[in-house]
Amino acid sequence: MTKYRALAIATSYWKPNDNYLDKIAEALKGRIRDGDFVVVSEKALAIAVGAIVDESAVTLRGHAKFLANFWMRTVWGWCLGYLCGFGLRLIRRLREYPLESGGRHKQLALERAGLLQALLFGSEGGIDGSNLAYSYVSLPLKDADAYAQRIQRQIRQVFGKSVCVVIADTDKTYRFHNFYITPRPNPMRGIHSFGGVFTYVLGRLLRLKRSSTSLAVAGCALSAGQALTITNIADRARGPGSGATVWDMAARFHVDVDSVSWEMLDCVVHKPVVVVRKVLH
Repeated sequence: MTKYRALAIATSYWKPNDNYLDKIAEALKGRIRDGDFVVVSEKALAIAVGAIVDESAVTLRGHAKFLANFWMRTVWGWCLGYLCGFGLRLIRRLREYPLESGGRHKQLALERAGLLQALLFGSEGGIDGSNLAYSYVSLPLKDADAYAQRIQRQIRQVFGKSVCVVIADTDKTYRFHNFYITPRPNPMRGIHSFGGVFTYVLGRLLRLKRSSTSLAVAGCALSAGQALTITNIADRARGPGSGATVWDMAARFHVDVDSVSWEMLDCVVHKPVVVVRKVLH
């Protein structure tokens, strides 16, 4: 069985319009070898390239109000939360789901990702507010493969190293034998995306093995299973940043969920790049 070692590299917080290629090169200086896997957080990339939306500008409508009120507070807070094995703290937070800001989040999810994604309790369609300031949320990258290829070429040009670049998201992929499913849209080839909330609940109910999701690979050929092994190792090494959820992030800074500032996020250690290396026997 192949063994791996992971190095999560701390960087400054990546803000909108930051040059992510320069940030990655700075992080990797003196730290990579030929054959390494460089795993990059999709969230950090999305923020840097400006794939974010200010939800305070979203117009709240009737269906989203229903999702924020009854669906989140009652269905997730009293039924699905228990079935999916959520902790009591998260269940309490779901029962107190914010109606205005939460409703706008659901409205954006309905518009951008559709109903089956909006029915999820968080990260609907890859839309995520953790590690972001104020009412901003990040959107999924439209072409993760292109970003992976660009990063892989940049590493070769700057360092002369041949590495495999993987772009990953913390949203979960579930494994049933050699079949991989995820509610997260647009994963890498070999991971099947469908069902939205149904896939999520089924994966949790059946206690299927889960890992963070591989979105794109450049510089080597990896099967879905191999890529998921790499992204899961990287995810464990990276940690949650400012918090695994928007509630955790807000609790860390002792403010409301829409009051976290860019300056607060600057104070947290962020690890958007992880080097994963095979251990030679």
